[in-house]
Amino acid sequence: MPYASFVAPAMLATSAMNGVVFDMVFMLFFKLRYNKIYESVLNTPLGVRDIAIGESAWALVRSTIYATSFLIIATIAGFVHSWWALLAVPVAVLIGFACGSLAMAGTTWMRTHQDFDYLNLVLMPLFLLSATFYPLSTYPPSVQWLVQLSPLYHGVTLERDLMLGYIHPGLFVHAAVLALVGLLGLAIASRRLEKLLPLVAIR
Repeated sequence: MPYASFVAPAMLATSAMNGVVFDMVFMLFFKLRYNKIYESVLNTPLGVRDIAIGESAWALVRSTIYATSFLIIATIAGFVHSWWALLAVPVAVLIGFACGSLAMAGTTWMRTHQDFDYLNLVLMPLFLLSATFYPLSTYPPSVQWLVQLSPLYHGVTLERDLMLGYIHPGLFVHAAVLALVGLLGLAIASRRLEKLLPLVAIR
């Protein structure tokens, strides 16, 4: 296949991850550490889990916008080879859910804005080592298992196979991994927010 058609789905998955993660980290950090908006929210009938779910839902809206825009451009450029690519947008939302939930959980440990430097230390290896530019088979066997631990790898594989029209049962496994990662991140974020927000003990 043309190399551009191989890389384009990976760029879609990466854009879904980066857009949601950067938005989630900066937005959540300033709301949590400076604006103190969540304390006000907790004075309403909403609880901590509602906050976590709400932030995650808004991240999914942004992920949908990013993915739709990217898919339109990729289609015009001739990088889409199957009608199955229509499912690339829901998959991008799933990628946004998984990565956004992990980002939300990680942000709860950030103390100052200097901790933002650690974000690139996480995202860059994910970007380079998630079968983004080369097939998994090109990695040494000792590294392949590490690549498959990356949630972005599962997102890239899903997007690539859908846009190329390669449909197989393994796609459900990749989708399930992303969903489980997202639920795990959401659970961790909820627990962490319960510890950080002072009004939770009243509820």
